[in-house]
Amino acid sequence: MGRVRRRLFSRLTPSTERTLADLLRSDRVGGVLMLVGTVAALVWANSGFAGMYESIRDFVPIDRSLYLGAVEVHLDLTMAQWVKDGLLAVFFFVIGLELKRELTVGELRRPASAVVPIVAAIGGMVVPAAVYLIVNLQPAGQFDGWAVPVATDIAFALAVVSVVGRRLPSALRAFLLTLAVVDDLLAIIIIAVFFSKGFNLLWLLAAVVAIAVFAILAHMRRTSPWLLIPIAVVAWVCTHESGVHATIAGVALGLAAPAIKRENERSSIVERWEHAWAPWSSAIAVPVFAFFAAGVAMDVGALAAVASDPASQGVALGLLIGKPLGIVVATALVANLSRASLDRGLSWWDVLGISVVAGIGFTVSLLIGELAFGAEESEKVKASVLVSSGIAALVGAGILAWRDRVYGRLARQRETPVEEN
Repeated sequence: MGRVRRRLFSRLTPSTERTLADLLRSDRVGGVLMLVGTVAALVWANSGFAGMYESIRDFVPIDRSLYLGAVEVHLDLTMAQWVKDGLLAVFFFVIGLELKRELTVGELRRPASAVVPIVAAIGGMVVPAAVYLIVNLQPAGQFDGWAVPVATDIAFALAVVSVVGRRLPSALRAFLLTLAVVDDLLAIIIIAVFFSKGFNLLWLLAAVVAIAVFAILAHMRRTSPWLLIPIAVVAWVCTHESGVHATIAGVALGLAAPAIKRENERSSIVERWEHAWAPWSSAIAVPVFAFFAAGVAMDVGALAAVASDPASQGVALGLLIGKPLGIVVATALVANLSRASLDRGLSWWDVLGISVVAGIGFTVSLLIGELAFGAEESEKVKASVLVSSGIAALVGAGILAWRDRVYGRLARQRETPVEEN
């Protein structure tokens, strides 16, 4: 008997189908709210009231360090920093929960189904970084921003797919979701390794202890959230003081949650927490971050400066060309090496459309842009991220809308009865 040929993007399990449907519903709303926050920031920052926007963004609620006993805690942050380091930790906590679920009971637990999105995610990060570095080989270039175009914004990307690609096979959506989750994991590692400053071992050990206590209590039955939340806050403060970017605490806490459901339980703690916290992330944390991060000048002079800036050029080309090129080439490489083919009815145009949508960098790209550059330079890079992500969304949506119509036409042909002669 001949060996059954493996197919890429084959049908999903019922459990994965349900999870994907829930995520698409929440991310569609989250994507709209993020867009609202972005537009509000751009309009305000480019209006006659730009000074008021900057005053709110730069306001320091706590104007000095706090003393907890004999320990000094440096929390004299601006509103924008509180949002970037604090509120965005909720977003990264949800990412940690998604990672734990995918690694334990999702698509990433099976090597056969995980290899394609993992390799595609790596290709979709290496190639944009390489494109950025090549562009910045010119005399005025800056290598510091190589990591800006490597990230995919999972909320915006899934929102685009859910709006224009309703008839696309669920396996393609799951591919984008899993790719974005792996992408987030690698971006988190990049932030932790390359953008941590003033490393303090004692504070880091304190953060590890707090996260370990959180994990132990999370695995116990009927642990009150009113006990877990203060421990999570302590873990965040310790991580912040250690020099590691504070949002990493959110990821670690999410990964510490148990993903296997216990006896007589309908769902695991990871699933319940993800269901409870995802709306807070998509409806509050990310839109508020977008509002404080996206307020950059978009007049003719500012856009001309962006167009002539090597770092901004590298970011744009990395997101618009490097991302889709890296994902498509990596996926094709896996297909050739494993002698696999696309599932019946699928086209490489589908993979290209998903890959272009993955070029929406937004949240993590804006965060890395702020970490990599100073205030003035990051404004140009953030403008490049916003423009490039918008173009990627429009181009990717166009390709997927076309493919969606193709699938709709095929579905109608299958439903039409054949007339007898």
